[in-house]
Amino acid sequence: MSLETFGWGPELAQAFSVVVASSPLPLVPGRVVRQHRGLVSVQTAERTLWARTAGKLLHQAPGAESLPTVGDWVAMLMPPGKGEGMLHAVLPRKSLLVRREVGREQGGGQLIAANLDVVLLVAGLDSNFNPRRIERALTLAWSSGATPAVLLTKVDLHDDATSLVQAVEALAPGVPVLALSSWTGEGLDAVRALLPSGKTGALLGSSGVGKSTLVNRLLGEERLATQSVRVEDDKGRHTTTHRELFLLPHGALLIDGPGMRELGLMGDEEEGIEQTFADILELAEGCRFNDCTHQGEPGCAVRAAVKAGTLPEERLSSFEKLQKEKAFQSRQTSPAAQREQRKFEKGRTVMGWESSRAKRRKD
Repeated sequence: MSLETFGWGPELAQAFSVVVASSPLPLVPGRVVRQHRGLVSVQTAERTLWARTAGKLLHQAPGAESLPTVGDWVAMLMPPGKGEGMLHAVLPRKSLLVRREVGREQGGGQLIAANLDVVLLVAGLDSNFNPRRIERALTLAWSSGATPAVLLTKVDLHDDATSLVQAVEALAPGVPVLALSSWTGEGLDAVRALLPSGKTGALLGSSGVGKSTLVNRLLGEERLATQSVRVEDDKGRHTTTHRELFLLPHGALLIDGPGMRELGLMGDEEEGIEQTFADILELAEGCRFNDCTHQGEPGCAVRAAVKAGTLPEERLSSFEKLQKEKAFQSRQTSPAAQREQRKFEKGRTVMGWESSRAKRRKD
């Protein structure tokens, strides 16, 4: 199978030639199509085989973000027989979807997929539907370098899907929002249109929203196991235990993986937040003070919009929560940010002390 089928092109060929020129090894290009624990499966021009990351690449990588993940293009040394290949380099990426590792308050990025053209944010039109979760997912998607789209599944289970579509469109201006049913087939052609031949997409959503069922319908065969949600709490059960890239019949590439309930920020999602909450930032331009924090300052256009009912309080709270989380994560890795925070805390302590002293004098 040709590498062009999997998205290979002139820019990648140029990047690969640079790697080959600096290595004495007979390296070949390939794309990571599956990841399961410590191994990855790589598609080359000749065949698909399992491979491990070379010790030198592991040692020299500045962090987990530099190691191969599904969707990556790599330079690999082929085994002499039917053994495992050895990955010696990851070619430059055009996008990378990553979240903070679950269970860690700081650092520890978990790679989801690389070299994406579109991130398909999947939410079920049942009790799983949560606008705040969609805003968080949009922030990660915009930050990846890919373009997001929202897929609202299980439309056949909801009597008024149109109102929910409009609600998501309101919080994601300019982002395609599709309502679909994998059981009836409604909306599947629109999903295919989001993924033209040769383009790569990834599904992002929690367990039970119908990602595996959607992949099966797009593939035209039952390749992935599926399960119904738990009746007692409407939560999904993990049926997909690894990440895998699928070649769809119409030529597009789609990555699916385990469901994710937690989508922690890494600290560098400034652009993603700006894209997701462009409406709030536009309102903020009308605030009296350039450094307005929207916490009660006079002339705050954002709070005025909340009071007028044109900006939901919940959306502003979501914006503030993500801003604080991003700032916290950024401080963990940036010495400059840590110094600024200490300066801010010191200033706040001094102001509090002076205020307390002034109050005691009045008493």
